[in-house]
Amino acid sequence: MDEGKVKRYTRIKYTVAILDIVLLLVMLTLFQLSGLAVALQGWISRISSSQPIVIFLYIFTSYILYSFISFPLALYRSYIVEHQFGLSSEKFSSWLKDLVKAEALSIALFALLIETFYFFLRHYPAGWWWMSAIFWIFLSIVIARIFPVVIIPLFFKYKSVEDEALKKRVMELSGKMGVKVLDVYEIDFSKKSTKANAALVGLGRSKRVIFTDTLLGKYAPEEIEAVLAHEFAHHRLNHLAKLVVLSASATLATFYIFSRIGPSIFSRFDIAVYDIAGLAVWLFLFMAFQIILTPIQNFVSRRMEKNADLQALKYTGNKNAFISMLEKLGEQNLSERKPSVLAKILFYDHPPMEERIALAREAK
Repeated sequence: MDEGKVKRYTRIKYTVAILDIVLLLVMLTLFQLSGLAVALQGWISRISSSQPIVIFLYIFTSYILYSFISFPLALYRSYIVEHQFGLSSEKFSSWLKDLVKAEALSIALFALLIETFYFFLRHYPAGWWWMSAIFWIFLSIVIARIFPVVIIPLFFKYKSVEDEALKKRVMELSGKMGVKVLDVYEIDFSKKSTKANAALVGLGRSKRVIFTDTLLGKYAPEEIEAVLAHEFAHHRLNHLAKLVVLSASATLATFYIFSRIGPSIFSRFDIAVYDIAGLAVWLFLFMAFQIILTPIQNFVSRRMEKNADLQALKYTGNKNAFISMLEKLGEQNLSERKPSVLAKILFYDHPPMEERIALAREAK
């Protein structure tokens, strides 16, 4: 592995990720303090007197404005850099088409969340915080359920894995680890990226194993089994349910805190908490809380990933395959082996590769 290349790539990714957050926070601040937020509401209110329509048009206009300003950064982050380091094989037209689809989905989801948020704010001034939290939690579960059958096909083509020996191996491993799987699929990832991965996605009857075609044929069956054993371990250890509970608790706590501090903050802007002209204030608060929570979420996630690694090693009993799998994935995806402590805290929801390899070597 070219360590210099990896360091350059990760340094750029870290920098762009931070710039992305700073840009959003600056835009939200300027949008609110400049008076544009109130002016936009006034302009839209002249078009329609319907509150849901006003909110939707406000969200749509604001989102398009942000997307336009942040487009150069998105282009650099997900197209130029990926091509520069040989990690993307996607044509610009295809990338732009995917970006438009992703933005359309984001607008639809964002509009749904904000519409319900403001509905509860306006009509249930005492209980809006827990009603909003419950709806957001419910929606996240629905998205996880439909993700493999609705969202993934918008960007990739599915096909059932043709290697019957591999499919049989996957099914035997799933049975051994007590995880029910609908089927084993391959997606045409190589049309967009040279990176590789495998995952167990979906909930209930939508649960399925997905391989990228950049993984199949390049990894030994034992290495593929090691990847999947890790994914199956998450389900065996009920990590998804635990994450839902933790996320739900964090969401409820966040909304409760907002219900306590919101009125005093909005009084300084002379805006009611249920006024759409104050959306930038709410979003700024959400971003600030997310920045605070991210290191904690990453820590919890790394602990779960470590336990999943231990379970995978236990059920496969093949340290060498597990280590070689990590080495290959690290090289193919340009993953940093040993990041700084600060980078680990801020950006890593998985243990760094060096820690995972050391864990495998020491496992009994």
